[in-house]
Amino acid sequence: KARQLLQATYDCWVKAMSFVEPGRDYKDIGAIIEDHVTEKGFTTVKSFCGHGIGSVFHTNPNILHYRNNEPAGKMAPGHTFTIEPMICEGENGYLMWPDDWTATTKDGGRSAQFEHTLLITPDGVEALTGKIESSPVQFWERDSEVHEGIWLGTSAAAKEREAILNTSLLSPE
Repeated sequence: KARQLLQATYDCWVKAMSFVEPGRDYKDIGAIIEDHVTEKGFTTVKSFCGHGIGSVFHTNPNILHYRNNEPAGKMAPGHTFTIEPMICEGENGYLMWPDDWTATTKDGGRSAQFEHTLLITPDGVEALTGKIESSPVQFWERDSEVHEGIWLGTSAAAKEREAILNTSLLSPE
């Protein structure tokens, strides 16, 4: 079940990031994530969200990881933000630890999370965080039904870098 949780979390995250392009609504990201994970039998945490990054680290837009109608605005070139869904194998309630940073599931079940900081470009999106030539390929990247290998974005420049890295990272040892 742990591998399925990791795979579902990775795949919903990649689906959501692949949706990003100028002119689309931020609110639509949540439905992509929630629809994917609920189909796999998991839940998405609704108390935490992705966020814009600018002169203030956590700023608008708030990127909700569940189906919603919040008016978070339209995507445009130059926008920088995170998508970071937290997916649970059980209930999506959480407990906050006394350090005011660490959160655990209320029911003690496992959860998984992936995160990228993204930059919207005129022709798509690029991950500002990501892997390099020496990065290992994880099972969720190799076994994904959504995207094989590492994901660096949808812009022409990101796809070119991604193809070069995946050629070397996915080649048999």
